[in-house]
Amino acid sequence: MTATPLTSRKPGLKRLALLALPLAALAGTSTVQADWEPTRPVEFVAPANPGGGWDTLVRTVSRVLQEEGLAEQNFAPINVPGGGGAVAWAQIARDGGNPHKLFATSPPIILVPLAGTSRFDHSDFTPIARLITDYSIVLVAADSEYQDLNDLLEAVREDPSLSIGGGSAPGSMDHIAMAGLADAAGLEASSVNYIAFSGGGEAMTNLLGGHVEAVISGAGEVAGQLGEGSEVRALGVSSPERLSGALAEVPTYQEQGIDYGFDIWRGVLGAPDMPEEAVAYYEALFAEMLETEGWQQARDQLGWLDAYQDGETFGAFLDAQRDQFSEILDDLGLLRR
Repeated sequence: MTATPLTSRKPGLKRLALLALPLAALAGTSTVQADWEPTRPVEFVAPANPGGGWDTLVRTVSRVLQEEGLAEQNFAPINVPGGGGAVAWAQIARDGGNPHKLFATSPPIILVPLAGTSRFDHSDFTPIARLITDYSIVLVAADSEYQDLNDLLEAVREDPSLSIGGGSAPGSMDHIAMAGLADAAGLEASSVNYIAFSGGGEAMTNLLGGHVEAVISGAGEVAGQLGEGSEVRALGVSSPERLSGALAEVPTYQEQGIDYGFDIWRGVLGAPDMPEEAVAYYEALFAEMLETEGWQQARDQLGWLDAYQDGETFGAFLDAQRDQFSEILDDLGLLRR
């Protein structure tokens, strides 16, 4: 399955609509066979506070692996917040060769270093696998005056001081996604008053507290918070078509006349210089996990799309993303030189 990217007004920002690559053929074996297996619990780090996209991925993967009996050792979720991921990356970078340490990753592993707020990027770690693709979603409080995305954007046009929160650092994923949306709607992308929080959970808390007008987040990480009686309401989602489940009633940006889309891929990296046999073990483990009923139920509930790549392919994908995002940040005046 291939997601068709949407486009925006400026050629430079068209690259924000990331193409979800075709699913890899997944192995049909019932048990993972490898020359190496973990000998103690695997530390699985979410580089943010609980409640965000990395945390959701880490806890969902850990739970499915345990419930499906795919691994002898537990995968222990660990939250290391700070710096849009930079604090966790610095800690993991010091643990070279450790085959028992993994962390969830997504576009900030490229965007944060390019913006100059981390000296570590994806090339400092071991690519394991890309797992899924998600989309951006714009939320307001349930009692907000804004009824659709254009209401919000018109208010921002009239008063640029209105704040939009996100769970990633300035110049990182949520900021870039919001800047691209504003640009596609005819606003100055650099004028968006983006407020960075240490994770999606903190961003949502500030939305409910009335400290920001809206929040941009990953659709999967907020799907469980939407529905009847919810304290928040979704104005739009960046997918090319409406999603299923709890997100089925959320209109796309395109439906609201904004020709723009943004994909949020998520995957797993390991500590630097991880042994090849450990990489092979994790590649096979995650490939098998994606075939299980437990994973498919969780994936559908969260509005994710499978987008598996093995470590080598994922590494090449990350290199290409770095080239793309360098140009995007340059277009927006956010590239640290």
